Amino acid sequence: MTDASLAPLRPMPDDWQRALAVVAHPDDLEYGCSAAVAAWVAEGRQITYVLATRGEAGIDTLTPERAGPLREAEQRAAAAAVGVPAVEFLDHRDGVIEYGVALRRDIAAAVRRHRPELVLTLNHRDTWAGSAWNTPDHVAVGRAVLDAAADAGNRWIFPELAEQGLRPWDGVRWVAVANSPTPSHAVSAEAGFEQAVQSLLRHRAYLEALTDEDPETYVRRFLADSTRLHSARFTGGRAVAFELFSR
Repeated sequence: MTDASLAPLRPMPDDWQRALAVVAHPDDLEYGCSAAVAAWVAEGRQITYVLATRGEAGIDTLTPERAGPLREAEQRAAAAAVGVPAVEFLDHRDGVIEYGVALRRDIAAAVRRHRPELVLTLNHRDTWAGSAWNTPDHVAVGRAVLDAAADAGNRWIFPELAEQGLRPWDGVRWVAVANSPTPSHAVSAEAGFEQAVQSLLRHRAYLEALTDEDPETYVRRFLADSTRLHSARFTGGRAVAFELFSR
């Protein structure tokens, strides 16, 4: 079955003002959905980034002690390129993030702190589209985000957060999963495409370790391909697709 023969992707909801994006590593959002973020910010919406790690295990030629601060700085620059002013790090260990109560609590605290209507994360499924195996960090964080969106609204779960001044927030209306192998919705990537390119290019040290290809050539090709992947199911133009969970 071809992508074009599948059901059309529905437009993402637009009756919201605040979003929180929670992913595992620096660059996850730039590979996943920064074109959508750029368009939303241009419309006046408020978006905050929360990363479980600083990506310290992501560059083979650099020790974690050197890579962590470098990748943090690159992530802050990447966020600024699409108009996101706030980036927070939860300081879980890169590569060995554990799904469980501690991760759920940290994400629930972020949800209570920022009180979003929409929460974004990255593919939590075992595989990407096709047969490519997903990484444990993405699976753990994605699952924890889906759970923590509900945890944040329950005053009897993590009551210590309320004692810290983080009141329950039951206002999350959707969790949107980028790069899901089973997307249901999409948003145009046309308006935010160039900003998305510049945002991913801010991860210069990571890209130079990843590929011998010219970074801009690599980035433009990757984002062009990924935003065309589901075009036939949306408007025919560039799009960022999401699997949308309502609450």
